[in-house]
Amino acid sequence: MEPDVITVGLDGSPASLAAARWAADEAARRQAVLRLLHAWILLAAEAPDTPPDRDRNAGARQLVRRARDEVRERHPRLQIIEDLVGAEAEPALLGAAGESQMIVLGSRALGPWESYVLGDVSLNVVGRAKGPVVLVREDGRATSPRHEGADGPPPAPEARVVAGLSLNGPCDRTLDFAFDAAARRGLSLQAVHGRPLPVHAYTPWGLDPDAATELAKEADVELQDALSPWCERFPEVLVQRTVLPESPSRVLVQSVFGAELLVVGRRLHRPPLAPRLGPVAHAALHHVTCPIAVIAHE
Repeated sequence: MEPDVITVGLDGSPASLAAARWAADEAARRQAVLRLLHAWILLAAEAPDTPPDRDRNAGARQLVRRARDEVRERHPRLQIIEDLVGAEAEPALLGAAGESQMIVLGSRALGPWESYVLGDVSLNVVGRAKGPVVLVREDGRATSPRHEGADGPPPAPEARVVAGLSLNGPCDRTLDFAFDAAARRGLSLQAVHGRPLPVHAYTPWGLDPDAATELAKEADVELQDALSPWCERFPEVLVQRTVLPESPSRVLVQSVFGAELLVVGRRLHRPPLAPRLGPVAHAALHHVTCPIAVIAHE
């Protein structure tokens, strides 16, 4: 049986090198093969015996080898494939995603919130790939979006995997990836669910606390039911449930501080003219700084 392949897309940026490091660590955990892929439409078709001084792809080869050498220092025994593809980046990455256990891409951050700045290629790969896509920022650790207080930033909670769950449809693939990731890392799993309050919870004199409490209790029961089969499959994973009567996007962004990995889902089939990514996944990609795994589901 051939080992699984984890593919990382390289463009020479610091973020793509961070993605290569993350992908190498994951490949080592899974005993998988790491594929270092660089795609450029202008790559030339050359004979194997082309002299180095006439190699028009020398820059591309150097880019991939720089990532390979850095990965080798971390994992000397890791099986690595170097792949130069003479094609546009998006179709090359989507093709690789169909052949890989997951595909890993880098993203750079900008601004006071350190938001993800994704190009069209990354967004299209995330929105169209049928397998897991992991986005890694250059400084890939979750930080708090809140302002620091007088005593400095709040202390980071225990490292963990966070899964954002909507409960509006099947979330088995998201839970499978999240529980497996937590088990492989020896970390706990925090399952996060936000549910907006219904109109009747608001009264002329303010929010009805009983309605908010009842909604949170109902949502927590649903979340516990969704998690139950996976808790049985992964008894070694300690699970924490976070349920708040608030916007799912806001709850997720505020709950991920200190996480090692965030796992969110996206629907494979969305209504015509609708964005390929829902509001929760979109918020995560733009406001969360730790690695994010986007899992497509029906």
